[in-house]
Amino acid sequence: MSSTTSTHRKALPDHNGTDIHAIDSAAHDELRLHPTQTGMTISPELFEKLYLTPKTPHSGDAIKRFANPTPMGFVGFVISTFTFAMVNMGWGGADGLAGVAGIFFFVGPVLLILATIFEWIMGNFFPMMVQSLFSVFWLSFGLLQLPSLGLAAAYSTTGNAAEGAASKGYNATIGLYLIVWGFALFTFWIFTLKTNVIFAVIFGTVTMAAWILAGAYFKVAAGEYVMAGHLQKAGGAILFITAAFGWYMTFVIMSYELRMPFNLPVGDLSHFWPRTDVPIGDVEKQA
Repeated sequence: MSSTTSTHRKALPDHNGTDIHAIDSAAHDELRLHPTQTGMTISPELFEKLYLTPKTPHSGDAIKRFANPTPMGFVGFVISTFTFAMVNMGWGGADGLAGVAGIFFFVGPVLLILATIFEWIMGNFFPMMVQSLFSVFWLSFGLLQLPSLGLAAAYSTTGNAAEGAASKGYNATIGLYLIVWGFALFTFWIFTLKTNVIFAVIFGTVTMAAWILAGAYFKVAAGEYVMAGHLQKAGGAILFITAAFGWYMTFVIMSYELRMPFNLPVGDLSHFWPRTDVPIGDVEKQA
């Protein structure tokens, strides 16, 4: 009975004499050749602009199920970096970071850690590494701004925090810490050359700032306070540039996610490299 009905349906024309089965078959082919927007795979270039990482094969559909966490982490980074930069430059008479210690524990790290977790879930390796890197930097550097911990006082024979903060040992130690951070950031900068110019500028400038601020601490250790002040302001100025480019990158990603009717350039660098949206086993064949 059902077989007869099915056969009859295939042969049944509509009221205009058109074969309905032929229309269904053509429509199916059209959908197969031109998938809907929700099912389309975005290009490697657009993927790198949205997630700041080369596109690689992923198992599962996490990118379709979850919102893009990359700009969330960038917002935490940018707000913290802008504030840190302006205080270092002494804008408006600003002096010391104790008054904005919250950026080291809540604004930057909270957003960056959340973004790190979701980048990991979505399988976005490079942004996961980037945002975890900056989250631990703000947390570790923020500890230095808490007088209650008495970290600087440990470097004073009398237990005086102000004396310890001006000591050679304290400042040389922080200077070495920032030099190590500079090398880590420089390593990350190399990998940003696979994404876009804006992201590369962000890491290039933040690397320079880390080393310049390290120099400022070494000058304090040597008792050269005037030069230390100049280096501190120079490091703050470069970090301000870093934050400005970071805000631009955040705006670019959000404008794409919200389908704004304009296309902002980021200086795509991905086309200079071999394709990455292939299985990892095929990468060896490209070498």
